[in-house]
Amino acid sequence: MATHDASRQGALRLRSRERNATVLSEELFFDLVYVFAVTQVSHYLLAHLTPLGALQSLVLWFAVWLGWQYTAWTTNWFDPGAMVMRGVLFAIMLLALVMASALPEAFEGRGLVFALCFVAIQLGRSLCMLWAVGKDSALRPNFRRLLAWNGVAALFWIAGALADGPLRLALWMAAVLAEYVSPMFGFAFPGLGRSSTAEWTIDGGHLAERCQLFVIVALGESILASGVAFGHQHAWHVPELFTLLVGFAGSLAMWWMYFDTSSKDAAHVIEHAADPGRIGARFHYTHVILVAGIIVCAVADELVIAEGEHHAGWAQVGALLGGPALYLLGNALFKRVVYGFLPQSHLGGLAVLVLLAWVATRLDIATLGALTTLVMIGVAALESVLRRRGRPQH
Repeated sequence: MATHDASRQGALRLRSRERNATVLSEELFFDLVYVFAVTQVSHYLLAHLTPLGALQSLVLWFAVWLGWQYTAWTTNWFDPGAMVMRGVLFAIMLLALVMASALPEAFEGRGLVFALCFVAIQLGRSLCMLWAVGKDSALRPNFRRLLAWNGVAALFWIAGALADGPLRLALWMAAVLAEYVSPMFGFAFPGLGRSSTAEWTIDGGHLAERCQLFVIVALGESILASGVAFGHQHAWHVPELFTLLVGFAGSLAMWWMYFDTSSKDAAHVIEHAADPGRIGARFHYTHVILVAGIIVCAVADELVIAEGEHHAGWAQVGALLGGPALYLLGNALFKRVVYGFLPQSHLGGLAVLVLLAWVATRLDIATLGALTTLVMIGVAALESVLRRRGRPQH
């Protein structure tokens, strides 16, 4: 039996913790399908700029994120360069591609396709991990609990796909909560006990880099949205060029705020944490908010370029203010994990966005977009100045 378990671990090799893990080309290739998935979420929100549409988009985004997040943890434990692990990654890619293709009609006729693909990703991955570690591994109890919660969520996903209207949304929200909240309680499950984050033997630097790469994926969607919308403009005069500048400057500010002021420190913190599993989990809790902000900002960029001269209604205001607000909130929580405090610059930026909401409907879309971009640039510049003046680093 010991020989059999060893052969399984050889097929899906556990990464060595004697040296820092690096992100391999297999993982970068895997991320390509999520470029498409993020684009699909962005386009769904753009086509459904209502409170209901926003809630539906949020559920769809969580499905995309959870599929990617759990796979990122898997490649942190298992070597993606091993042949069997490559097969697992490529199978997930194919399922994710079909899932993303079904996303625009997930709340209509392709809900079952969407749900079945997601369930196959989550259950299939967990079963592979459980099979790979063998009976004597210290990781096995954790993977059993993870599989149990994947199973609970699967029931809600499939039941929701078989339902219609508000019931589908409610059941899918329950499915998201089952998979997003359960790690906060150590995957506690009746009869299986609970895990401690200290047992999650992860490579912190690798996990931090994976999160950073997903931020790049999302920022790529923001740039893509601006370029496509600008390309569809019939005339390229000063007003059109101005709206393109607004979109590009906003993307640049988001990059600046994240990569210039905290990403390297984040990798250092998680690499040297006494409990890297705990810090790693917090990274994922905060990044889902942060990346959601980038997605909504991509929608705002399209609105600014395509409809900049129009008066801003509440639907447009929601995207133009909501995107930057989500990004600032997610980035503030992320920096709370890294530095131990909420940055005042981000809180100040959120306060300015609240003040803008009072006058937002009196402005045209381009002007409001320009003002929110100035807020983001101001926050990024202030963060950069504070960093270079020696703000406490951890």
